[in-house]
Amino acid sequence: MRKLLDYRSEFPILEHTTYLINHSLGAMPARVEERVADYARTWRERGIRAWGEGWWELPMTVGDQIGRIVGAPPGSTVMHQNVAIAEAIVLSCFRPVSGRNRIVYERANFPSVRYLYEAQPDLEVVVCEDDGAIVDAIDERTLLVPISHVLFKSAEIQDVEAIVRRAHEVGAHVVLDAYQSAGIVPLDITALNVDFAVGGSVKWLCGGPGNGWLYVRPDLSARLEPTLTGWQAHESPFGFEEEMRYAAGAARFLTGTPNVPALYAATAGYDLIEEIGVERIRTNSLRQTDRLIELADDAGFEVRSPRDHIRRGGTVTVHVDDFPAIHRELSVRQILCDFRPGAGIRIGPHY
Repeated sequence: MRKLLDYRSEFPILEHTTYLINHSLGAMPARVEERVADYARTWRERGIRAWGEGWWELPMTVGDQIGRIVGAPPGSTVMHQNVAIAEAIVLSCFRPVSGRNRIVYERANFPSVRYLYEAQPDLEVVVCEDDGAIVDAIDERTLLVPISHVLFKSAEIQDVEAIVRRAHEVGAHVVLDAYQSAGIVPLDITALNVDFAVGGSVKWLCGGPGNGWLYVRPDLSARLEPTLTGWQAHESPFGFEEEMRYAAGAARFLTGTPNVPALYAATAGYDLIEEIGVERIRTNSLRQTDRLIELADDAGFEVRSPRDHIRRGGTVTVHVDDFPAIHRELSVRQILCDFRPGAGIRIGPHY
């Protein structure tokens, strides 16, 4: 088994920076250049034949690799451009009616999908302050509960089990955003029994932009019919039929022509995550973030991330005075991190 330090050679940017921003953009694996070159070579040499030699199936085959990382069964996860599109597809499966039109949402979630829900005239968005308040707010009027596994500003892990349990008691569906956990926090989507899960590859999965993903629980994918759809979701796409006939399983949640070069690039990061194992990555992450908290305490800085391992993701957020200026100075010194308004400096080491 390779030592974790041996993997540093897989990431060229580590040769000249201290890279502590994997919660925002994971470092690029060197193998990405080979995968992108392979895509270009295939397009150049195989042309149109490449569609029948693997390109068409990439949203499903790459989705299956994500599934292995997050604990989803084969055939239940498909690739998309980003989380906003994936959640819009989920939303399109439902027809809000009087008495079942509420979206229960936590204020600390990443705001992109909140914009989606609040833009719908027939939905009522209920904004809660924490995961306990979410449980209390879910009732028979609730349609969907979009939650984050790990909050993006504080790295706080949410009580997913309690939310799922309460939602299912009243017939609501849970959409779990695992963007800030997949690849850094062990995750078993099947065991959590969520209805849907979404995420992306920009962060801990080191898969780069353009690679969002959507999981649909198999019993739901057998009967739901999204109205945000496209020809790749058709049972017989190359029949070019006038009427829609949905493909079986998660394939019916696809839309149009896939982003093939992005999918080629993403697998380099996924391969490394699978090779090392998320459990091993998590053990090292907790050691690193414990040390960051210790250093922040010694310096008298306010730590705004949970100290309890059970509640902390892969990032430590530290509040300091004039953190934008400190961020700029760190960048000059080739120490890469970021900051978020109302939170502070975010520091996210990876394996």
